[in-house]
Amino acid sequence: MRRLRREAWGFAVGSLCFFVGALPWYADWVGVVGANLTFFVGSIFFTLAAFIQLSLSGRVAPHAKMNRADRADWWAAAVQFAGTLLFNISTGAALAAAIARPDAVGIGWRPDAWGSIAFLVASTLAVVATKDRGQLWDRDARTWHGTWLNLVGSVFFGISAVGAYVIPDSGTLLNEIWANAGTALGAVCFFVAALLSRRTIPKG
Repeated sequence: MRRLRREAWGFAVGSLCFFVGALPWYADWVGVVGANLTFFVGSIFFTLAAFIQLSLSGRVAPHAKMNRADRADWWAAAVQFAGTLLFNISTGAALAAAIARPDAVGIGWRPDAWGSIAFLVASTLAVVATKDRGQLWDRDARTWHGTWLNLVGSVFFGISAVGAYVIPDSGTLLNEIWANAGTALGAVCFFVAALLSRRTIPKG
């Protein structure tokens, strides 16, 4: 039997939250506080899933005897977990600001640059780990479709972070379309990768 991996549920729900939160019509419907709450909830699910992935049975901290695949796999999970914490901070701060001043111009969460960089690094390390998938402590831990979808999603998140850069002179975003579309498309990639994540469950 093959079932969805435990951590995949968290990544799927978190991705769905980020996708919905990036839709302009959704933000108009629920308001700035509701939209930022959606991002914050999504970041919590990301963190819970990343923690599960990092602490899965059989995963240990890197050591001299660990092969390259397991080492890259561990660091991918660790960096990804750190990235989710950065998103917790940025989404939490945006939610607090939205609650305090919901009518302020430009209030709301924008893609976090450092969190996006962490996701990109983690996704790249996951691709490296997949090259020697047969040597992983869990051969189902990484698959080509999953790692590449996550890498593409991380690139989209990076694009969204660039678009969300605030121009000092005008106080406007560099490119609002990049910011929203990058977040939404990245979330779609993460969502599909999570749903395609399967592991073998022995019958018995």
